[in-house]
Amino acid sequence: MSVPSPTIDRLAVNRRRRARRHSIALGLLLALVVLVFGFTLSVGQSIVAPMEVLRVLSGEPIPGTAFTVNQLRLPRAVLSVLAGVCFGLGGVAFQIMLRNPLASPDIIGITSGAGAAAVFAIVVLQMSGPVVSLLAVGAGLGVALLVYGLSFRNGVGGTRLILVGIGVSAMLQSVIAYILSTAPSWSLQEAMRWLTGSVNGAQLPQALPLLLALAVFGGVLLSRTRDLEALRLGDDMASALGVRVAQTRMLVIVSAVGMIAAATAVTGPIAFVAFLAGPIAARIVRSNGSLLLPAALVGALLVLLGDYVGQVLLPSRYPVGVITGALGAPYLIFLIVRVNRTGGAL
Repeated sequence: MSVPSPTIDRLAVNRRRRARRHSIALGLLLALVVLVFGFTLSVGQSIVAPMEVLRVLSGEPIPGTAFTVNQLRLPRAVLSVLAGVCFGLGGVAFQIMLRNPLASPDIIGITSGAGAAAVFAIVVLQMSGPVVSLLAVGAGLGVALLVYGLSFRNGVGGTRLILVGIGVSAMLQSVIAYILSTAPSWSLQEAMRWLTGSVNGAQLPQALPLLLALAVFGGVLLSRTRDLEALRLGDDMASALGVRVAQTRMLVIVSAVGMIAAATAVTGPIAFVAFLAGPIAARIVRSNGSLLLPAALVGALLVLLGDYVGQVLLPSRYPVGVITGALGAPYLIFLIVRVNRTGGAL
């Protein structure tokens, strides 16, 4: 039975309208990221005129201003954007794949695994620097595979994976608490700084692993945009549409965890950015297209704004993880209540 031409035309018009709204939302989010990025370079404990910022970025050695912009503010802003994009993109990939906003790396134990490995390396093994980051990345991947394996039974159900992840996360938090309780004072401070999540002491070379993670893992996720959108309809419907569900899940898990682990290795586990970016992006774009890029931009905004608030707007200076944690905890409670009443979709 053929579909009437007016119906096809109406569907095409609606599709173009949704695509246009999605593009507008993306454009506004990108413009906001650029504006906030420039604002953080210009306005801090001291104010640098925007034209002077542009002159410094173009290579002009303005005394005093060049050091403030290039050495203090620019590395923080760049790492904030890149880490936020990694957290946002990795987090929303999990939430889309499992069709549940609670399926975030913060909730299901991945960041706890990276944190436990880092604390063990710092306190027990007396390590520091890149070795700690590598161990954190490996532990994040290991915990993701462990949670996936424990929750696998004729496929992976979103609710089962979340419950297993919460249990694994609780055990890892206990490990972290035990190690910290036995830590000497000289290593306790470093471990706590890493666990909090911070871009303090940021340097531009630290952006390289984040750029690599975005190029490799981010590219894989974006190439699977259509498959992820099909998974939002359920495994059976996705299979009917030609999606290889098991293969797609594994690729998404490895890529999302790779991005989360890379960001965590550089900045520490900045709380709730991966959890918040997807739901906020969903409110912005509504049902007008994929959430991957909007969530990435929202993640960048959250880290940029959180770091700026913690460093400039409050009486004392706080790491960005403290600010995002204060925002994320009440939203987690709200989301649990809403999911319990209305279901788990983003």
